Amino acid sequence: MSDDRPAIPDPYLPETGTPDFTVAHYDLQLEVKLAANRVAGRARLEGTVLHRTRRITLDLHGLSVSKVTATGAGRPVKVARSSARRGRLVVDLAVTLDAGADLVLDVTYAGVPSLRQGAWGEIGWEELADGVLVAGQPHGASTWFPCVDHPSVKSTYHLTVTTDAGYLPVCNGLPTGHRRRSSREEWSWELRDPAPSYLVTLQIGRYQLVAVPDDAPQGHPSPAHPAAEGTAPVFLAVSRALQDRAQEVLGVQTAMMACFSRAFGPYPFARYTAVVTDDALEIPLEAASLSIFGSNHLTGSWPAERLVAHELAHQWFGNALTLRRWRDIWLHEGFACYSEWLWGAESGRAALESYARTAWRGLAAQDQDLLVADPGPELMFDDRIYKRGALALFALRQELGAEAFGGLLRDWVAAHRHGTVDTGTFLAHADRHAEAAGLAAGHATRVLHPWLFETALPALPAARRAAVAPR
Repeated sequence: MSDDRPAIPDPYLPETGTPDFTVAHYDLQLEVKLAANRVAGRARLEGTVLHRTRRITLDLHGLSVSKVTATGAGRPVKVARSSARRGRLVVDLAVTLDAGADLVLDVTYAGVPSLRQGAWGEIGWEELADGVLVAGQPHGASTWFPCVDHPSVKSTYHLTVTTDAGYLPVCNGLPTGHRRRSSREEWSWELRDPAPSYLVTLQIGRYQLVAVPDDAPQGHPSPAHPAAEGTAPVFLAVSRALQDRAQEVLGVQTAMMACFSRAFGPYPFARYTAVVTDDALEIPLEAASLSIFGSNHLTGSWPAERLVAHELAHQWFGNALTLRRWRDIWLHEGFACYSEWLWGAESGRAALESYARTAWRGLAAQDQDLLVADPGPELMFDDRIYKRGALALFALRQELGAEAFGGLLRDWVAAHRHGTVDTGTFLAHADRHAEAAGLAAGHATRVLHPWLFETALPALPAARRAAVAPR
């Protein structure tokens, strides 16, 4: 099983998260005034004290706190003082709480959200031409609500957002309510499967929610196999102006979901929503049960379609199975990149081996100075991690054979669904499957080691002459 203890502090982002408090559930109530880009919020954090303490530190960037109350074991806990500055909200309690104590914090806050600056660009709450986009990875959740912003802390969420009439706020999970309040509208969403705060999002625009029919779009190659069980409804959140084009291009997601459900096991959330902004975006984004695309991603070309597959695959690898520490980012990006190749092969564009060969040639022409399993914070989103991580999986597939490797992936997802994972856990899992396939103890680790723990690029993987069958 996965190790679900918080892995805080994280050397890659030591200024975020807290080792003293974990959150099981957030209830967020947010009032958004779009013209002023101003928010007023109330956040209820239901959690547990992990170490004996009288101080709780939360992540909150650029917003002002007007009130904090605390409750423990159903009784009020006096707050001696609270202060928000430099990206942190520090709550000093009047009493010391023991490890294991239940604690509910209720925070009232407001302000104009500002982006966090980092080595990977601007992160968090961002104004669009006519709406709002939240890009939370890796530490942008704190730009719009107080939280423990670390991937090893997974929580459930209820979000109630009130904003201008005519705009739809789209959040994770399922819509659970809607009502009009004069010139304002209130929408509620609920994410019942646990996810880290960076994968919680809010997208506001003049969107319509449109269901995607459960079939491949006309003229698109259909998968060769029947649809798998374990798929879920697919929706688009899109403006009327882009609705027809989005339906045409993104309708393929139902076929992709069937492909990935066969390969990895059932889709891990209750539904999937693809948001399409009227703005152009540099890259698509993913959140738990949801992805965000720009109008520029509706080309229908393979370079755009592979990104659609990539973001959908993150629902398994990244969102359902989430890294414990940021150094293990290849467990998200390498698996999602491999999924692009899998979809390309499934839809008849090219063989899996062709994608692997192209990626290997591209890597061979670049510097060999990156450790995939621990790239350092500056390089944790380097494209070489994506490609080399995918090639590591392809190498293992070549050793085990397609059938045994497919079983390995499905068992990996099933064993750690909605938990946290790390590289060591995956290596142990792969070794067990390799032994079950008739290979020597530790064989999978030996195959993966040069791809993950050495800088030099290994040779392009070739298939074993006689792929072994699972016992």
